[in-house]
Amino acid sequence: MGLSLYDNYKAAKAIFDEAGEEIKKWCFKGTKEELRETVITQPCIFTVTMAAYEGLMDRVKEENIDLEILGYAGFSLGEYSALTATGIIRDFSDGLDIVVKRGKMMQEAGLNEKGELFSGMAAAFGDRETILDLLELSRKDGVLNGSNFNSPIQTVVSGDYEALKRFQNAAKEKGIRVKMLSVSSAFHSPLMEEASEKLYNLLLGKDLSCTDKKVFSNVTGKEFPMDLSHEKACKEALVKIMALQVKSPVYWQETMENLLTLEPDIFIEIGPSTTLLGILKKIDESKASSNVEDKDSLERTIELLKKGID
Repeated sequence: MGLSLYDNYKAAKAIFDEAGEEIKKWCFKGTKEELRETVITQPCIFTVTMAAYEGLMDRVKEENIDLEILGYAGFSLGEYSALTATGIIRDFSDGLDIVVKRGKMMQEAGLNEKGELFSGMAAAFGDRETILDLLELSRKDGVLNGSNFNSPIQTVVSGDYEALKRFQNAAKEKGIRVKMLSVSSAFHSPLMEEASEKLYNLLLGKDLSCTDKKVFSNVTGKEFPMDLSHEKACKEALVKIMALQVKSPVYWQETMENLLTLEPDIFIEIGPSTTLLGILKKIDESKASSNVEDKDSLERTIELLKKGID
């Protein structure tokens, strides 16, 4: 993950070198079991994403491409990459520090009194309203909620294992397919309350900056509040919504729909996946798109930008 970026782009190599040898080892040689642990997953994905972003920006300059970025957004952890790319988070080093500590906070929040995992997430494929109705029927005395509203036909739910099992059975009866996700806890759920509080205190000590760039929040699907005339109040609003994100649902469908109102020529997904482009196609299959996760995809994107989008 990210090795071809490291080998071929100075800007990407600088990001990996700053991240350190342990993260490079996890990215380049990590096992599936290691990369499933959120304390490892989060810094690795953040590092690869920022390396890909810096590599792309360098190539855009080299090719003298007139690129106007209309808006930024990131899914869950990816929001921290968007915030770093826009300068809201000061630099990669600060972003990595936040992401590493955020991962530990989330992992600790996902353990019971015995230090065991007891919750998870599942993707449900069907009408959102029907899925939410099934959630209400299945919750009972457990924890269960919608955590990622991805597209008109995909909603991710989070909860304790027993509640998730009840939901799976209820969904099966309604003909709704459910797929358990390979994650270590119920992220974006009330079980992350403790992590949210710790993250809030961490972010208060960070040098966040407001910007006139359009950055969209997972919590609302709308732009982050940016009152540039009141710096202190603006930073406090940023800290509040960033800390809230970890325990709140991700309104990704709404985010994409609001990005579409900016009338971009192309969507570019940056990071080790093309998942978001797949979701985009379910929302608007007509939009041009590309991704940047390795050397080949980065150069394809550069060629596409050089030719221009019809």
